[in-house]
Amino acid sequence: MSAPLPQKALAPALSSVPPSQAQSVLPPGVPPPGAAPQGALREISPVYLCRIGQETVQDIVTRTMEIFQITRATQLPNGVTQSQAAYQDRFGKLQEHLRQLTLLFRKLRLLYERCVEMTSDLQETPAELVPYVGEEASAVRVELCSPAVLQERQEVLEKVRQKNQEMKMLMDQMRNLLWDVNAMLTLRK
Repeated sequence: MSAPLPQKALAPALSSVPPSQAQSVLPPGVPPPGAAPQGALREISPVYLCRIGQETVQDIVTRTMEIFQITRATQLPNGVTQSQAAYQDRFGKLQEHLRQLTLLFRKLRLLYERCVEMTSDLQETPAELVPYVGEEASAVRVELCSPAVLQERQEVLEKVRQKNQEMKMLMDQMRNLLWDVNAMLTLRK
């Protein structure tokens, strides 16, 4: 399942990356541009691309957290002289983390574009993914089926509506109870 990314998919993002940094942008096992391909490159699945993208996002979050830790540990200039070596060390680390972040974002963008390209026929419009508020479920296309199935569907929908109404009432009661408890605790002080 771990097939390498096709070289043609990587070309747009790697055009702006210097050859010395190209290997750090590529997933493991993918040769840098200009290198001879190892056998016939196979097409990989969007699921694998998404997994690589997820790992890339995790790397981005980790690098960002490291940047914040470095900046948090940095002492603001308040008249105390700090050694130039420590300053240069922190500055170098920050520059390296920012450079790596740039490469990771390029890699993520490349993965996103490749995944969109591979799944363009499967994608729905965003409006279809947003839950409808206030509309009935009858907007969903239903295939013609036996009356027993349609009646069972209506019964299930009615049960779901009743359960939703019960849950709403319980949430309102819990909200009121918490409001009263917080009011009592406030008055106690």
